[in-house]
Amino acid sequence: MKFTHFNEKGRAKMVDVSEKNETKRRAIARGYIKMNPETIKLIVDRKMKKGDVLSVAQIGGICGAKKTWDLIPMCHNIFLTGVDISFEFEYDKILIEAVVKTVGKTGVEMEALTAVSISALTIYDMCKAVDKNMIIGDIEVIEKIGGKSDFRVLE
Repeated sequence: MKFTHFNEKGRAKMVDVSEKNETKRRAIARGYIKMNPETIKLIVDRKMKKGDVLSVAQIGGICGAKKTWDLIPMCHNIFLTGVDISFEFEYDKILIEAVVKTVGKTGVEMEALTAVSISALTIYDMCKAVDKNMIIGDIEVIEKIGGKSDFRVLE
């Protein structure tokens, strides 16, 4: 297997995508933040002192997706055509899902993962004063469409 992020001298490089075809691309990532059920109730009831947690987390996740190229050293600066983040409540978790789209020469898996991560970190930041035991976990790509291959996690 050839590693694409190393040059002939074994040094790191950014992959050259100039010869690749532009295609519609989409990636979906998800993860969760686990917390006390009382903290979830404060979020749902919009009683957290720092404000509307999910609105801020959604904006944070979108901003994170847009800045992925600036955070991950070998990521390309990609023109994103869409970023959508959704939240679902379980008893002691908030499930986070990010759908990221582009038309381009490289995929948006890293942008989707970053969107979920930054959304979860934003929730953590906004709730840490009332819940010191939050856990962020299971951040993964569940779908990648476009380019040479498609991928879906089997559920």
